Amino acid sequence: MKTLITGANGLLGQKLVALLRNHPDHELVATARGNSRLPYSDDSFEYREMDITNRQQVEQVIESVEPDAIIHTAAMTQVDDCESDRDLCWKLNVEAVQNLVDAAEKTGSFFVHLSTDFIFDGKEGPYDEEGIPAPVSYYGESKLASEEVVKNSNLRWAIARTVLVYGVAHDMSRSNIILWVKNSLESGKNIKVVTDQLRSPTLAEDLAKGCFLIATKKTEGIFNISGKDLLTPYEMAIKTADFFNLDKSLIAKADASTFSQPAKRPPKTGFIIKKAQEILGYQPHSFEEGIAIVEKQVKQISAG
Repeated sequence: MKTLITGANGLLGQKLVALLRNHPDHELVATARGNSRLPYSDDSFEYREMDITNRQQVEQVIESVEPDAIIHTAAMTQVDDCESDRDLCWKLNVEAVQNLVDAAEKTGSFFVHLSTDFIFDGKEGPYDEEGIPAPVSYYGESKLASEEVVKNSNLRWAIARTVLVYGVAHDMSRSNIILWVKNSLESGKNIKVVTDQLRSPTLAEDLAKGCFLIATKKTEGIFNISGKDLLTPYEMAIKTADFFNLDKSLIAKADASTFSQPAKRPPKTGFIIKKAQEILGYQPHSFEEGIAIVEKQVKQISAG
C-alpha cells in the first residue's frame, strides 16, 4: 500500500512518518512545503516537496505518486491567527483541500482528512460523530467548510476529528500543556488555568495510530479520534503537577474571560470515541500515560 502524507514536518506528520516509515506493508511518501525537517536520512520513505496551496504542484506530485491513500494533516491551526488573517486561513484550510481532492479524484486515492472539535459551539459536549456543527471561530468555520469539500467529492473518504493534540516534536519546536505546566512550576512561576472548558486531550501518537487504522482499513465516514479522558485544562495541569511531584499551589483556577484572545473558543467539547473503538479497534492512552510518554521523549531528545 502506498500512502502519501501532507504536512509531514508538523507534529502529527512526524508521528505518522515514524509509524509508517518501516512498516512492511506501506510505501510511504511524505510531503510538506519546503525542505524536509524530519530527523531521518535513510531510504525508509520518500520525501517530496509539495505546497498544498499550489494547485499545479499538488496535481503533479499526486499524479506521479499515485497513492492508494492520502492522509491530509497540513492546515493552519493557530486559532487566533486564523481570526486575524482570514484570507490565509481560507487558502490553507479550504482552497488547499479542494486542490488535494481534485488531484486525488484523478488517482482514485482514499482520502483521510483531519478535522477538529472547533467545528462545534461547545454547548453540548462531549460530542459523538452525529453532533450538529456550529463553529464560533473562523478557524472552526474553515475546518467545517473543508469537511464539506471532502464530503461533496467523488472520493472514498474519511474525516478524522480530533481534540487538543499534544506531543513532542523531534526538534522540541512546539510546546504543549504538559511542558508548559512542568516548565512553569519548575521555575516557581504562578500560572492561571481555566476550569470552564472541557476537552479530550489527544496524544499525537494516538492520533497517528487512528489515522493509520482508517487509511489501512479504508473505512469511510466520520470518526472521532481523540483521547478517552474528558478534562478541563485545570485538571490537566493538576495531573501534570502530580506526575512530576511539583507544587500545585502555584496553579490558580481561572475562567475563559480572564484571558484576552482574538478568537472565541467553544467552552465544552470533548469527544465520545465509541465508534472508533468498535469499528477501528482504536485504543488511546490515558492522559496520565500520555504524560509519561512525553516525559520519556523529552529525556531522549535531551540526551541526544
